[in-house]
Amino acid sequence: MGRSQGRQQQNRPNIVVFLCDDLGYGDLSSFGHPTIKTPNIDQLAETGIKMTNFYSAAPVCSPSRVGLLTGRSPNRAGVYDFIPGPKKSEDLRHLVHLQKGEETIPQRLKTVGYSTALVGKWHCSSLFNHPAQPQPDAFGFDYWFATHNNASPSHENPKNFVRNGKDVGPMEGFSCQIVVDEAIDWLDKKDDDAPFYLQVTFHEPHEPIASPEDLVKEYLPYANNEAEAQFFANVANVDKAVGRLLDYLKRKGADNTIVIFTSDNGPETLNRYSRAQRSFGRTGGLKGRKLWTTEAGFHVPGIVKWMGRDTYSGTTDAVVSALDILPTLCEITGAELPNKELDGESFVSLLKNGQFFRKKPLIWGFYNALNEHQVAMRHGDYKILARLKYKGDYLPRLNNIHSGNEALVKTSELTDFELYNLKDDPRETTDLSVDSPVVFGQMKRLLEKEYGLLLKGSHVWQNEE
Repeated sequence: MGRSQGRQQQNRPNIVVFLCDDLGYGDLSSFGHPTIKTPNIDQLAETGIKMTNFYSAAPVCSPSRVGLLTGRSPNRAGVYDFIPGPKKSEDLRHLVHLQKGEETIPQRLKTVGYSTALVGKWHCSSLFNHPAQPQPDAFGFDYWFATHNNASPSHENPKNFVRNGKDVGPMEGFSCQIVVDEAIDWLDKKDDDAPFYLQVTFHEPHEPIASPEDLVKEYLPYANNEAEAQFFANVANVDKAVGRLLDYLKRKGADNTIVIFTSDNGPETLNRYSRAQRSFGRTGGLKGRKLWTTEAGFHVPGIVKWMGRDTYSGTTDAVVSALDILPTLCEITGAELPNKELDGESFVSLLKNGQFFRKKPLIWGFYNALNEHQVAMRHGDYKILARLKYKGDYLPRLNNIHSGNEALVKTSELTDFELYNLKDDPRETTDLSVDSPVVFGQMKRLLEKEYGLLLKGSHVWQNEE
């Protein structure tokens, strides 16, 4: 490596992305929770940029993660819903996986000299740690320590981690702390001067929730029951894990590190399924929850801080998406963008001067929504939602688009529109589709155009695959 190339590489920032699992917009004290103490994450928000209009790529885990990694709507990759493990059934979702043709953040950063690691949850393939489908290393992660989906049997003493293709076996401790231990160990053993990209994907506060006894006792006086105290303690434990890694970076002199903190989707609904007995996440007053296309499904906490650099700091209501992380990091590091249709935009201007004006609308086509409207789009201050109809009947809930239902999905008509001004009405209480005909007409035409383009670019799985 030449001297100039070496200096350029040293000037590139280290990057840490924290991604929580099912953390609601209202689950941090800095985002309004009245009980849970999250001082480390709060300090990150206070000294960095707190983003109050930050969106995940989907209202559920797998497509959200795919969108963050690729900067593209997960529909383009064919990941429409959460990916279950393999099943002996006709459920085609067991075929779904992030495909090799997709390009990711770590792949792009490796082209400009980065070392890369994933610690935590993967959930971008159904066949985890199996040669039939690509694993994290196929997408640019030099090092990976991960689970397929949830920590099992719970966050406490998990036994399903895999390190670089090898089963780790039973471990002691709580998942978020184990994951940070692994991150620190990787950084300690890193034997080069290359900048790093570290993706820390916590399992918390996804069910089945388990939390340290001392934290549960601390929150019991402030909770309605032990189950709620377990949830409060779970988020607090994540904050402690974040604090440990940030302290490590400060001790090691990481004076040029970009830290991003967010969640994959909104909070789970209490008792939606049998194991969701400790799901006390809060939406901050937003409508719906996880699996909804209303705001609480994908409007999540967002924080970014460039440690050691003089950037804008403060609170912003700019509309930012997890899809924007890839183009932003490419611009900062000098990595070329993927030769793909991107849905994200660089928000480097937000770091520089606190200004970011999105040009391309954010659109979601989530066919397994718990609410009636499967399509949603935000553009500027406005959001429009639509149902889908096929030959007079509403489209049923679907997990996937494949050759057996492609015609059904692609010929369905957008209908039953609702329009909201999210700046004035973030809780989506007043439908403006009748009272604001001009704006409604503009948003409807834009949605029809953007959704048509998204459908055209969406991957269709084949039944025989």
